[in-house]
Amino acid sequence: MTETQVTVKTDSRAARKITIRRIAACAILTAMAVLLMYLEIPLPFMPVFLKFDFAELPVLIGTFALGPVWGIVIELLKNLIHLPVTQTMGIGELSNFVTGVIYVATAGLIYRKFRTRKGAAASMGIATLALALIAVPVNAFITLPLYGSVMGFPMEAIIGMSAEVNPLVKDKISLLFAVFVPFNLFKGIVVGLITFLVYKPISKLINKTYDETHAKQ
Repeated sequence: MTETQVTVKTDSRAARKITIRRIAACAILTAMAVLLMYLEIPLPFMPVFLKFDFAELPVLIGTFALGPVWGIVIELLKNLIHLPVTQTMGIGELSNFVTGVIYVATAGLIYRKFRTRKGAAASMGIATLALALIAVPVNAFITLPLYGSVMGFPMEAIIGMSAEVNPLVKDKISLLFAVFVPFNLFKGIVVGLITFLVYKPISKLINKTYDETHAKQ
């Protein structure tokens, strides 16, 4: 066996080991995210169809540890696994996937360039703002119309449900900015704050995992 063949074989084994490590980490974090999706918490001034959960926490940690692409994979898997028990004909899962990708992909892309605690804080802050802003057109042109066309919930009914718990809601525009924007800001801030608080004890593991799964890339 030539030196070149040995090198190729060694590189192949290393690549296989990296892939296995990524898949194992992805599976564990996906399982955690799915479990956390069931622990929904109603929030004050929010309609019943908007409940908070901590499922983005393992997704965000996975994004930091494995990279943005794997964070998106975890986000996709957790929503696909949740589909059999959906109460929204998949619309809630679609919305959760789109908004989750906005959040974790933004944070992951920034953190990939600035792999420090300050970089993590900045990435999550920017990701929270991106989530709150981009989710407005997503809800306006995708989620809310789908609730109307697929589930038969007219906009007037959704506005009425929201107005019962939030007096600021008067129409579609106020629904978007008095309900969805604060909800996504709250979600991004809480998930980011918890991640920031646990960043120091798990940062070595995150960076070690990232370095080991991006070796020879």
